[in-house]
Amino acid sequence: MKTNAPLRAALAGLVLLAATGCGFQSIPQGENAVAGAWAEVQNQYQRRADLVPNLVETVKGYATHEKSTLEGVIEARAKATSIQLSANDLTPDNLAKFEAAQNQLKGALSRLMVVAEQYPQLRANENFRDLQVQLEGTENRITIARRRYIETVQAFNNLVTVPPTSFTNAILYHKQPKAQFTATTAGAEQAPKVKF
Repeated sequence: MKTNAPLRAALAGLVLLAATGCGFQSIPQGENAVAGAWAEVQNQYQRRADLVPNLVETVKGYATHEKSTLEGVIEARAKATSIQLSANDLTPDNLAKFEAAQNQLKGALSRLMVVAEQYPQLRANENFRDLQVQLEGTENRITIARRRYIETVQAFNNLVTVPPTSFTNAILYHKQPKAQFTATTAGAEQAPKVKF
């Protein structure tokens, strides 16, 4: 009996080593990482949506007759915040709908900034400048969060599609690759032309 104990321990160690090397742990960990990266993407989009009411209120005082632009921003914000995706809902279609709503808000904000630039008093307003800086920072944070999501999804998709971990996935987990971000803005693949 005593001679079998070291052999059992060695076998258990080999099984554990084989299990960890074949995705037994890394596939669930990878899926959790995707969920965490997606939560950060949503967090940054929510940050932008939270700033929008402050921006609109700041602009309202100076540009009361730009009603349609202001209403367009509020409508786009409402639409963008109405689409909530959990990590389990990350299909290519759902991701495209989410991105389309976010791009609509981004476009509305761009139009609002153009309007705001037409009002010298607003441009000089300290609150407005602070909001502009925060919005710019938010866009950068969204870009970083999206890049991290893309990297996390790539790592997870490798786990579920590339051997040897894909064998474990096929036997135990049956996870599908997660959807990646794609450029949804028309013409985004072309560099913008600068004209003077």
